Amino acid sequence: MVAAAEDGQCEVVLVGCGCPLRGMGWYHAEQMVKDKCPAAKLCFVVEPWFLGGGAKGPGGPEFAEYAAKAKADHGVQFLTSMGDLPPVAEGKKRLALVSGRTADNPRLLEESIANGCTTIYLEKPGAPSVGELQTMRDKAKEAGVEVLMGYNKNVCKYVSKARDYAAANEGSHVTLVSNNTYEPNAESLGECFERNAEGMLKNMAIHELALLVSFFDVTVENIESAVADKDFSCCQTLKGPSGKEWTDFDKIKFTIKTKTGKEVSVQADRCGGDVSYAKVEIDDKEAFRHSMPDDEDKANVTTLEKEYPGAMPYFFSQDPDYITVKQKVADFCANGVEPAGIATIGIAIETLRVAEHLTPLFTEQLK
Repeated sequence: MVAAAEDGQCEVVLVGCGCPLRGMGWYHAEQMVKDKCPAAKLCFVVEPWFLGGGAKGPGGPEFAEYAAKAKADHGVQFLTSMGDLPPVAEGKKRLALVSGRTADNPRLLEESIANGCTTIYLEKPGAPSVGELQTMRDKAKEAGVEVLMGYNKNVCKYVSKARDYAAANEGSHVTLVSNNTYEPNAESLGECFERNAEGMLKNMAIHELALLVSFFDVTVENIESAVADKDFSCCQTLKGPSGKEWTDFDKIKFTIKTKTGKEVSVQADRCGGDVSYAKVEIDDKEAFRHSMPDDEDKANVTTLEKEYPGAMPYFFSQDPDYITVKQKVADFCANGVEPAGIATIGIAIETLRVAEHLTPLFTEQLK
């Protein structure tokens, strides 16, 4: 059996699966092979590391077992490079879902274009720098390829409900709170800092910055002030597994005021737990809060915890939003349906500009 896209589906190439239970690419694959994104048919997985130098290292045996099962049960083909892909099936469109190391994305975008992909889904932040992302945008435009971003919080319930509440109540102040589940110790955070070497604002909190760019008029040129909360925030220098030192925020809170009169706050904590939320304050008092997962989603989280014991907890709380983003991007690729609410590469470029602007600013403020 070999996986093939059916009517109304695009053939998906997942680039960068990662380790089962830990890699975001792996979770994307699981959602697609279980038909949770009807317009997306996972046909290929390109995984150079675990099919190459990492095959016998940590996670390698688990990946091999997973790949064998996905091939046997779903016909997914596993390849070591984009160059190994066969031609696009007649009458079909090909989507590249790129979920590997950020540093590899400029090359992988070019390889995706060269191997017949008409739509590319990039995980955040898209590229290590603004300049590289701008070059990627230009190359895709020249090739007639659409690039969309996996900023799943752009479509999630807790953000839209908070925005709606704030819009209906004058004088509202929105705070977007992002939490994660790392252990609050040097070993855990050092590993986190090294694995996410682009830094907190280009990694974990980049979703919130994308929301600010998408919905709160935030651009580098439109920022009037950006102030870190020194009582909450913490910047540390820690050793990663390699022994190299990395400096990053393990938690950060800040408020941005724009020249067009908007004000919004972001709070991100690597060790804050598995619940993220948006709150709305009026006259410095909390008037509204909606969390992710909410009561409606908690039953789904419980089900997924049983199905995937030991997996990263944030996969489960954000599960519905990952499905929504992939389905919208795949439906656009396969059927031309406008992907409403999905961040474009243009939004990603401005988001990365904001991240690069704020990181040294807050580092200096917290000295």
